[in-house]
Amino acid sequence: MSMVIAAASIALPRTADTKATTVRLAGRAARETLSAAGVSPDSVGMLINTGVYREANRFEPALAAMVQKEVGINLDYLADPVPNAAFSFDLMNGACGVLNAVQVAQAVLDTDSADRILVTAADVHPGGRADADPDYPYADLGGAWLLARGAEPGVGFGAVRWGNGSGPTGVAGYLDTATMGGEGRRRITVKRRADRVPRLLDLAASSVVAYAQEQSLDLRRSLLLSSRPCPDFASLLAARLGLDPASVLAPGTPGEDPRRSREPHTAAPILGYLAALDRGPLVAWEQVLFVSVGAGPSVACASYRPQGA
Repeated sequence: MSMVIAAASIALPRTADTKATTVRLAGRAARETLSAAGVSPDSVGMLINTGVYREANRFEPALAAMVQKEVGINLDYLADPVPNAAFSFDLMNGACGVLNAVQVAQAVLDTDSADRILVTAADVHPGGRADADPDYPYADLGGAWLLARGAEPGVGFGAVRWGNGSGPTGVAGYLDTATMGGEGRRRITVKRRADRVPRLLDLAASSVVAYAQEQSLDLRRSLLLSSRPCPDFASLLAARLGLDPASVLAPGTPGEDPRRSREPHTAAPILGYLAALDRGPLVAWEQVLFVSVGAGPSVACASYRPQGA
């Protein structure tokens, strides 16, 4: 069975002086995605939310249920009984979360438990304004993919492979209860090691080579869509792999200075996919290769064959 991206969208805070929330950003991206696909919220059989950083450092209840409500997906279990009643849950694995959700979605579609699966990703500063905290590295950004069965054999996502690198995490985000005082709902401590980028670059490059060998992919005929641990990560990865820089894409947050923009983090694969579509038809490439690296250090790779390629 093949699984394709039926539609995708991203969502940014509407105004610079308005506080963002993960539920609203993920919900808006999801609604726009469903509208682009021309399907109703009730057609979604499962929602997987992968965002990490949240307003007010909220972790319970599961934000996926709140996003489901925000989008209006099967809210009345009496009116929309099983098998139409949707199931939602959070899946948190940092920068790799969206590709982990793809792996789960493949298994669900294989069992005919759902026809369409919505994957959402949104991160916001706990205080609701990333631009008000110069030390916070991530963008206030939401994204959504609608995943469905492909009409052609062999199109869409291939196998998802993920793993971990050795050594310390390189990135740690946590609540420093010893110093926060009454500001705990509006602050987060994020520490990143000075050697984080070289170590993530090593992990990304070795993982891409291993994945290409395992899946018999020609990297010279592939478009790589990467996460963005630093502004020049795409060019660094291209150089490390000996590829044309035009074949590696890791876009920054829309509307920001690309040299200083914050890391898209969880929604990076969705942002990269849309940026690739803006450059031209994906069928110009034999396949797309998603690669995400982040804290852990962890990595996830997944190939994607466009329809018509």
